[in-house]
Order: sequence, then C-alpha cells, then structure tokens
Amino acid sequence: APWLRDNPVLPCSTGEHGRSMPLDFPTRLEEIAKDKADGRPVEIWFADEARIGQKNKITRRWAKRGTRPSAPRDLRTASAYIFGAICPAQGKGAGLVLPRCTTEAMTLHLAEISQAVAAGVHAVLLLDQAGWHVSTRLKVPSNITLVPLPAKAPELNPVENIWQFMRENWISNRIFTSDTDILDHCCAAWNKLTDQPWTIMSIGLREWAHQ
Repeated sequence: APWLRDNPVLPCSTGEHGRSMPLDFPTRLEEIAKDKADGRPVEIWFADEARIGQKNKITRRWAKRGTRPSAPRDLRTASAYIFGAICPAQGKGAGLVLPRCTTEAMTLHLAEISQAVAAGVHAVLLLDQAGWHVSTRLKVPSNITLVPLPAKAPELNPVENIWQFMRENWISNRIFTSDTDILDHCCAAWNKLTDQPWTIMSIGLREWAHQ
C-alpha cells in the first residue's frame, strides 16, 4: 500500500519478561533520518487521544483524616476528544479538541503537529494502531514519519501518562454543564500543559527513545 511504502513501520520484539519493546530503535531512527529526513535533525514525538466527557472520572483527593469528602458525579454522556502530541526532548506539544476520532480529525491533528515541528527538522511520530492512525486516507505532512507502536502496549506511549496527569490535576472531580464547558476545560487543560515544558519532559522522556 502507498501509505506503508511512504511511512515505514517499526518492528518490535518481546522482552525477556514478556514486555513489548521497540527493536533497535536508535538504529531505525538513523535509517529514517537518512531515508526520510535527508540527513536533517529528527524530533521524536508521541501522539494519542483522550475522551473527556460529562460521565467524568473521580480521582483521589486530599482530605482530613477520618473524613469522607464528596465528589460530583454526572451520568450524562456529552463528550469531546483531546488529540494530543508531545515532543518530550523539547518539552513542547501540539493538540486539538475535536468532537470525534476519525481519519479527517487525525489529518487535522497531523497538520497541527507539522506546524509545531522546528524548521528544517523531521518528526518521527510514534502512536498506536488505531484505525484513524493507519488509514490509507490519512494525509501525512512531508515533515512527519509515522511509526506505529506494537498492539496492546500502551506503556510505550508516554501520552497515556500525560492523560493521567491532566485528569488528576485539571479535569476530573467536576461537572461539565454543556458541550462548550467541556471544550473550554479541555483547551484550558492542554494549554496549561504546554505552558509547562518541564512537565512534558518529566513525564514524557523515555530512555529507550531518547538515548
């Protein structure tokens, strides 16, 4: 398929304890830098999506010993998706808040990431194998190469930890009164994150990807 020709996939192997890990990632990164980036510097990015909605999560909270603090709970189902990508080594991110996960939405997110990549630099974007990530209809900017992570290995994607951090600090334990309220909180939470490059570095850096 044309998409597979133009966007090399990264082979992976299972470690000695059964944990799925990328196979020889530094070597493959050099190959991509040579073949796709024409020798230009390379930024390593990770991307994922999170559903944020009225049926919200309840997280731990500080309270006086012996008390049982209450937390709001909403059973309505309005929601939106944060499309988020981070470049841990540079402490930067690129995100959009969109109504659903589709190939068209992912194309918009790739365009947003493309603008965040430094001038004269090529991006290697690691992401899972969701249908909208591997669709042949996906329009991938010329300064990005997609690298699918192995199936059922969310631990390899630090954006999963970004979602956990955002939920625990800025999104959970609240009632969203409307679609606009959801959008406003999602945008505010993502902007808070990108205003803290040190947080992106702390959460996102991985030894196997940033040696």
